[in-house]
Amino acid sequence: MEDIKHYMQQLGKEARLASRAMARASTHTKNLALLTIANAIRREQAALLQANAVDLENARNNGLEPAMLDRLTLTEKSINTMAEGLEQIASLPDPIGEMSDFKYRPSGIQIGKMRVPLGVIGIIYEARPNVTVDAAGLCLKSGNAAILRGGSEAIACNRALAAIVHEGLAAAGLPQAAVQVVATTDRAAVGELITMKDYVDVIVPRGGKGLIERISNDARIPVIKHLDGNCHVYVDESADLDKALRILENAKTQRLGTCNTAESLLVARSIAPAALPLLADMLISKGVEIRGCAETQALVAAAKPATEEDYYTEYLDAIISVKIVADVDEAIAHINQYSSQHTESIITENYTRAHQFLREVDSSSVMVNASTRFADGFEYGLGAEIGISTDKLHARGPVGLDGLTSLKYVVFGNGETRA
Repeated sequence: MEDIKHYMQQLGKEARLASRAMARASTHTKNLALLTIANAIRREQAALLQANAVDLENARNNGLEPAMLDRLTLTEKSINTMAEGLEQIASLPDPIGEMSDFKYRPSGIQIGKMRVPLGVIGIIYEARPNVTVDAAGLCLKSGNAAILRGGSEAIACNRALAAIVHEGLAAAGLPQAAVQVVATTDRAAVGELITMKDYVDVIVPRGGKGLIERISNDARIPVIKHLDGNCHVYVDESADLDKALRILENAKTQRLGTCNTAESLLVARSIAPAALPLLADMLISKGVEIRGCAETQALVAAAKPATEEDYYTEYLDAIISVKIVADVDEAIAHINQYSSQHTESIITENYTRAHQFLREVDSSSVMVNASTRFADGFEYGLGAEIGISTDKLHARGPVGLDGLTSLKYVVFGNGETRA
């Protein structure tokens, strides 16, 4: 334990020093590092797939569940997406040093705000090796230093990616300690990281509910988090059924193991007899088990009874809860009670109800006629995301560059003194 404590403290000290260099790095320098990393990722595709294959074999031997295996898996497409994400981050405006909201005071001074880095960001995550690159890229562009603690199941791939990131930092003349991947898989390292308030400014956990609950409960540092993703699709009485079928299919079945996958379906009662059997047939044809209310079971013979717990559940599996509701008001009430405040979508051609849904649903992303799977930093044009926050302070929704910065007041004067 003393060795782990000393090791993590050393990482923290080095990260703090590196964060000062990152805060003053130019946009050109940061972009050079990002583009070098992107090119190296494409160049090392075969090596990354080989490292990922080692991780996958070990994970299967250790009985890792299917949803986690899905998150762990890299493909040529996902590797290219990582590189594209870095290129997109490089193309985005640099938020650091941006000044805004200036106003003159009667005293003659001019007051505004300047966007600045948070400092040192600790990211703790399971399975997904792409988080190593997304986190490194976003922290780098936003002028922060990062300490990355990936899961033991992805250690081979994370080490390969760390080497690539360090290549990019060196090419740009930036300190290697700006992005550090924790080398040990000892869980004691996590306990140290989340309590190093002298060196770490914010913690971002990404992974299962158990991990995030532990981090939230034990951290002595502010945490940006979401616990789970119980996302809803509501099919309104004025919905275009073809749109509803396409959107629900994508939202539920494109990938089962992601936090923006739909886990609950709500259908307006007036259209349920016509719409729900079609929606259910599509889901069943895709291998999805339906757990529904009594009205759902009356319309869908294959539906199993839903419990109260089903409406709260993020399945990460081929299961969906279904409830028939009276109208948009009941749909909103149901969502605000049972959802995890991640992402909800209404399928409707009614402008008024669409805007009511947008105003009244209390979630970090709310959509009209679109799949919940779009709730993602890359899809939102953020380049990537450090995670998704369902908190209301300090960031909400996919956390990109702006979410990794803070604001400070700046004051310009010309010799003014306070009376």
